[in-house]
Amino acid sequence: MKVSVLLGERFKKAPADCVIESQALMVRGGYIKSVGTGVFSFYTPAKRITRKIENIMREEMDAIDGQEVMFPVVMPASLWQESGRFDSIGSELLRFKDRNGIDMVLGMTHEEASVQLARGAAQSYTKYPFMIYQIQTKFRDEPRSRGGLIRTREFTMKDAYSFHTSQEDLEQYYDVCYKAYERIFARCGLPQVVAVKSDSGMMGGRVSHEFMLLTDIGEDTIVICPDCGYRSNMEAADCVVRNQPTGVLPLTEVETPTQKTMDEVCSFLKISKKQSCKAVLYQRNADDSLVIVFLRGDLEVNETKLRNYLGAEIHPATVVTNDDVVPGFIGPVGITKNATVVYDESLKGLDSLLCGANKEGYHLTGMNIARDVGEVEYVSVAKAYNGGICPVCGKHSIKISRGVELGNIFQLGTKYTESMGMQYLDKDGELKYPIMGCYGIGVGRLMASICQDSFDKFGPIWPMTIAPWQVHLCALRVDDPKVKETADKLYAELKRAGVEVIYDDRDVSAGVMFSDADLIGVPLRLIVSPRTLERGAVELSTRDKSLGYCVDLKPEDAVKATKEKVAEMIAEIEDKAI
Repeated sequence: MKVSVLLGERFKKAPADCVIESQALMVRGGYIKSVGTGVFSFYTPAKRITRKIENIMREEMDAIDGQEVMFPVVMPASLWQESGRFDSIGSELLRFKDRNGIDMVLGMTHEEASVQLARGAAQSYTKYPFMIYQIQTKFRDEPRSRGGLIRTREFTMKDAYSFHTSQEDLEQYYDVCYKAYERIFARCGLPQVVAVKSDSGMMGGRVSHEFMLLTDIGEDTIVICPDCGYRSNMEAADCVVRNQPTGVLPLTEVETPTQKTMDEVCSFLKISKKQSCKAVLYQRNADDSLVIVFLRGDLEVNETKLRNYLGAEIHPATVVTNDDVVPGFIGPVGITKNATVVYDESLKGLDSLLCGANKEGYHLTGMNIARDVGEVEYVSVAKAYNGGICPVCGKHSIKISRGVELGNIFQLGTKYTESMGMQYLDKDGELKYPIMGCYGIGVGRLMASICQDSFDKFGPIWPMTIAPWQVHLCALRVDDPKVKETADKLYAELKRAGVEVIYDDRDVSAGVMFSDADLIGVPLRLIVSPRTLERGAVELSTRDKSLGYCVDLKPEDAVKATKEKVAEMIAEIEDKAI
């Protein structure tokens, strides 16, 4: 490829709406162009990168006996009605009618399609286990697209679906896929990606993990214990507390005329928030019925856990119409029966608490749940926090970080096979439902995350395994016959040697040429100029200036040396995937 004919321009500055570095660099470098909100076209450099990422995925999926298939982007709604998700998923699923008035959907994920494909072809236990995968375009009508390719509405994804005859077999294969995912990220230049326990959400299933790149621009919150290696998405993280008994005190009503928030009341009464019980109000989306969560005053509600416990979508309470509730003064003693009341585990072991009195202008001290409320069910709905107790090693070592989710794996169980009537005959002639796992990685998001992880002030620094080209050949002063002759010969010989090369053959200044080369981010640069030829050489250097690699090569030795350096840089990355 010659730069003179490469479609797409390089720019000194990014548009104002580029909010993170990877988005700015990929727009400036001529990788992507916005078509609409959360929808992008790819120029050649981005397409070459994603093709290499996809090839790595294929190699790893094929290595664990995956069978590549292709599902449709557009599906009849009847498939999603079989699984129950046509009605349970919100506006993220794009629904429409075709010209015959039949309800259709754009695929945002393909569990239903995988079951539909397999259920007629895997009716005997002898066909199991098996895994099918695809690399396919999907559409999810995200409410908040952001960060270029980090969160889009249309995206390409590698998704895989495995089918098993036992939970034990699924668990074994789940571990195989887990390790394959680690290899994929390492081979793409991100060996530091970590797997964290996650909430299964709309996918269903009991066990799931997300693969996260820890970065400040991430929108996911990650809970980590650096001492023992515990890792979890905040949505699924355990919040462990150890409460110390302080002694039972009499229940006393105290006047708090203007203090409504827990911070204000605790400050006014000089009581620690860890000795208080606060109320947080929610409403069910379906009917606006009231949900009151009681938890320790220094903690926050984990809304995902609360949704899972209630089995319902919720939102923070807006207008409370329940006459028995006194906002700002809500407590467990004598609480209204016209609400769902949830008690968090953080209240266990606290024998004397500050709480609302359910009376305008008053709170209670000395509240003891067992004595003053009675027997209650405690559930875990609090958020983990910095400095909290690790649920594995028990140390006060929890750290909160940010991360970008690059992939996820789920143990789905029989959620889809049972709802969609997929069965097989086991060896005893009995009909059984296959047990499923699913495994996904976003291709464009992975490319953008690699860019976000590896750049300098000049542009991206692509890992050799997924770079758009391996070598950037720069001909400075192409109007010089000797420079042009040498560069043209090197270009032809590099291509014959199987080296992926982009050749800047333009008659532009060195500043423009090097600036564009930095934005394209190819890992090796081969420079031909009057100055290098004066000393009988061409110059080979790395795009990553921190490596300090820059050598002079005789023109006749340049192709061999360049090819060897490419192989060396690939090996350095691949070695981390073993």
